[in-house]
Amino acid sequence: MLTKVAARERRFAISLFLPAFIVLILTTTLPLLYLAWNSVHRVDLTVPWITGFAGADNYTKMLGDPRFWNSFQLTIVYTATTVVLQMLIGLGLALLVMQIPRGQGMLRIAAIIPIVLAPVVVGLFWRTLILAPDFGVMDFITRALGLGTHDWLGDPQLALASVIVIHTWQWTPFAFLVILASLASLPPDIFEAARIDRASGLQRFWYITLPLIRPALVIVVIMRMMVALSAFAAIFAATGGGPGSATEILNLYTYRTSFTELNFGYGAALAMVLLAVTLLISYLMFRLRAPR
Repeated sequence: MLTKVAARERRFAISLFLPAFIVLILTTTLPLLYLAWNSVHRVDLTVPWITGFAGADNYTKMLGDPRFWNSFQLTIVYTATTVVLQMLIGLGLALLVMQIPRGQGMLRIAAIIPIVLAPVVVGLFWRTLILAPDFGVMDFITRALGLGTHDWLGDPQLALASVIVIHTWQWTPFAFLVILASLASLPPDIFEAARIDRASGLQRFWYITLPLIRPALVIVVIMRMMVALSAFAAIFAATGGGPGSATEILNLYTYRTSFTELNFGYGAALAMVLLAVTLLISYLMFRLRAPR
């Protein structure tokens, strides 16, 4: 009797799981396999008569492609800078808010607003209202400080810093909320014992708080890195990857190669490299998450 009940429950569980699994395969695995197939073929609509198997040609082409190395470098700088800023600012804000006994609920609600905005809306918001030359908020501030006016998104020296600020503004609240929840769950007895042992505030933070919230910090870093590596909409809306290639991170270079230059084979290879970098970094970060 128990065997029949177990078999019936197993069939019921499979019937619930199978549709979602099939949809997942159709929407993720098959497109990924098609992307990998394109990456080893010549698929260039500007010369459609040149087709066929390319092997590793699309990948070896990257070694001598200065535009690829520039976009790869920008991707590393963009990702590292935004993640570090989000973690530092988010941790600082979380520690500050933990000292505020009332009003934390309102602060949490306010922090959600940038997160729920579509990245393209964020990019256009900063482009038209905050960083617009002459009449943007930043220009009002710089002119009031006697620093003059600047073309924040049109100057190659300022454009990358501007999109880093945009991404940091939108996603720092995510790090703040996760770290705040992690801090709120810490047992107060440990800190009380540390105070009795005359541990300073810095010692309590370094030797107690940081080790206890380390898993949450690593998860936040992994998630923020994955989003930063695949950033597209906000940068595209704000600068379009320009001026020139000043903000053309690898994801934007892949898009331009595939849908502007119509070289789908090389674009697919670029996408596979970006995927490999993302998986490698995620793997290394998950290794750091494991307790030593």
